[in-house]
Amino acid sequence: MPDAAPLQGAIKERLDRYLVRTGLASSRRVAQELVERGMVRINGRRSKKSEIVGAEDRVEVAAADRHAAIEPNAGLALEVIHEDAAVIVVNKPGGVPCHPIQAGERDTVMNAVVARFPDTASAGEKPLEGGLVHRLDNGTSGALLIARNRGAFEKLRDAIAAGRIVRRYEALVAGSLERKIQIDAPIAHHAKNARKMVVGDPSSASPKRAGRAASTLAEPIRRVGEFTLLSVAPKTGSRHQIRVHLASLGHPIVGDTLYGGPAIATLAHGRFWLHLCEVAFDSPAVGHVKVIAPIPPDLKKLID
Repeated sequence: MPDAAPLQGAIKERLDRYLVRTGLASSRRVAQELVERGMVRINGRRSKKSEIVGAEDRVEVAAADRHAAIEPNAGLALEVIHEDAAVIVVNKPGGVPCHPIQAGERDTVMNAVVARFPDTASAGEKPLEGGLVHRLDNGTSGALLIARNRGAFEKLRDAIAAGRIVRRYEALVAGSLERKIQIDAPIAHHAKNARKMVVGDPSSASPKRAGRAASTLAEPIRRVGEFTLLSVAPKTGSRHQIRVHLASLGHPIVGDTLYGGPAIATLAHGRFWLHLCEVAFDSPAVGHVKVIAPIPPDLKKLID
């Protein structure tokens, strides 16, 4: 049976706030996730997170799937590059998803992490993500932060949202880029392809077409034949931000065929030359930490 809670008196409030106040969700983020997954109903119908509910409404939350948890997989390789009592950092391989999408999936980074660090499984707000603080695209490799308890998770999530976690990527791109450049362009969802993002139109009256503000700093390191190796520092964290911004300049990432990058036979399907090589943050356990993630062999051999 679903959990239900009546409203009292003449109170009217947003649905997500109501779910937190009545204990049906642990936070607004969890409340919004429940709504997006269709698990919340008002008077028997599916709801919207911004919906206003009143005393006359009956709010129901479907029971969570008890099997929706990360299954440990000790057989997967895991390169740990930092470990303390609050957070671990692993060097994610390219081509491997960060976390399961559905219960029962076992071949993701978080499956390997939970096998070695069981406390990470319950550190976050979403059962299939555990303490994962941020994500990397499947085709991207590099430093991935995972919290070991709920307090650390919340502090690190707040820090990344506020821009206090510094991330530096390296990217191999098509063509020649000879000067440092800052790209300030919003990122929006592609109108027809759910897999893609695009540079948004700030003049559009539609929030979906206008997109979210995004800023990326790119600086050349050296030429590699007909390509350029870049140091890239995103100042925001939109989906596919670096890939879209560099492609919009006419310098798509090598191997990133979704955004027009040149195909490279030596890279596995879905892999492209983008690596999160440095991350600096304040660990709730040990203070300031700077971690370097070594470039993996499949990328390194293309630039040596």
